[in-house]
Amino acid sequence: MSKAFKHDFSDQVPANKPRTRLPKTKGIKTTQLRLPSPRWYPLLGALAGFFFILLFIGGAGQDARARMSIEHIEWLPADLNPVSIDRPQEQLVRVQAGDNAVSALARLGFGRTTAHQIVQAANSIYKLKNIHIGNAFKRIDSNAGIDIVYNIDAKKQLLLHQNSGENSWQCKIQKRQIFTRHRLTTGSINGSLFASAEKAGMDQRTTMNLVDIFSWDIDFARDIRSGDTFRVVYEERFDDEGNMLESSIFAAEFINQGKLFESVRYLNAKGKVDYYTPDGKGMQKTYLKAPVKFSRISSRFRSKRKHPVLGYTRAHRGVDYAARSGTPIHALGNGRIRFKGWKSGYGRFILIQHNTREHSTAYAHMRSFARGIKKGSYVKQGQVIGYVGMSGLATGPHLHFEFRSRGRAVNPLTVKLKHRSAPVPKSKMAHFKQQTAPLMGLLKQPETDRSWG
Repeated sequence: MSKAFKHDFSDQVPANKPRTRLPKTKGIKTTQLRLPSPRWYPLLGALAGFFFILLFIGGAGQDARARMSIEHIEWLPADLNPVSIDRPQEQLVRVQAGDNAVSALARLGFGRTTAHQIVQAANSIYKLKNIHIGNAFKRIDSNAGIDIVYNIDAKKQLLLHQNSGENSWQCKIQKRQIFTRHRLTTGSINGSLFASAEKAGMDQRTTMNLVDIFSWDIDFARDIRSGDTFRVVYEERFDDEGNMLESSIFAAEFINQGKLFESVRYLNAKGKVDYYTPDGKGMQKTYLKAPVKFSRISSRFRSKRKHPVLGYTRAHRGVDYAARSGTPIHALGNGRIRFKGWKSGYGRFILIQHNTREHSTAYAHMRSFARGIKKGSYVKQGQVIGYVGMSGLATGPHLHFEFRSRGRAVNPLTVKLKHRSAPVPKSKMAHFKQQTAPLMGLLKQPETDRSWG
């Protein structure tokens, strides 16, 4: 093997063929193009094939992944129930001082012409000139049209509706939705009943109902002591704006100076509601324990007392209930008014002759008389007959109250009260127990916060 072959494989040519050289050009450097030797062709071909296979596999993989991705999207089901875009828009305005229906509707976005049309449409069933300060107008816009709601009172509302694309309004009066909440509340007296009940979470209306139920057995001005306790199962009712409408007590107990008083609500077959003891005796007595609620006794029944105005000693034949001026005064029992007017040192004075005929009650130092009260008129137990004041010989607002038996004044705080309402008939006792036993059972359970209905 020649030296040239050994060291220069790429330039090997046949021996009998001279080497071809490019002509030299002055000033220009030339480069000779070298082709690979044919002996390398098989190796180069193998490498090219290998890279071609890799390229093919990569492209095929991408294509497969693309096909799988497309097929996966096609598997997703069509949305046959798309979310509705009809979301009603609500606006609410309250009637203010100086408002009329047109001005209130204008604040809801209606033009004056449209507002007048709405008022005219409503006049057939309710005249919107009777709107009241604080009541609300609500506008509801939806794809179906426009609704206008006006709350007439706690139980009913006016509804006006205009269909989409129309100009006329339809109107009707419908009931408002009422929500109820049932509660069990317990409390202990520390100071006043009102403050203690409020601390326990009871509203003033329910507290007043509690006083009314036990007002024949407990004088809440004289008998209440710190440490007394109460438990009440009751229902509160609210309107659709969250305003409390009323409350009803289902069952209650009050421990006053260690003595237990219990009462339960009973709805009889005739639809009448009344309160009874758990054994079926009526709670109502002939007379209330006191004519004024939530007051204090400033002077008791005495045979001798120094008069705060006159200065000399004489008998005080009644009980003085100190209370704020204007506090309502209630008739102690059913009866007929025998005197109403000014009576010397008593000031404004009322005398009631009760149905028993042997008993009468007197009320003095009133600021004013209640409407409709006149001599000869008949009053019912608990009815408001006047308001606490300081007319006549009085140094401050209070009610001077007397209880008379056959014309003679006796101590009102020692009068024994008899049951006036009849007990549950024996024939109805099974029904009474069936209805009231679960309510009394609730009083023994732990205190619960609230449940909605």
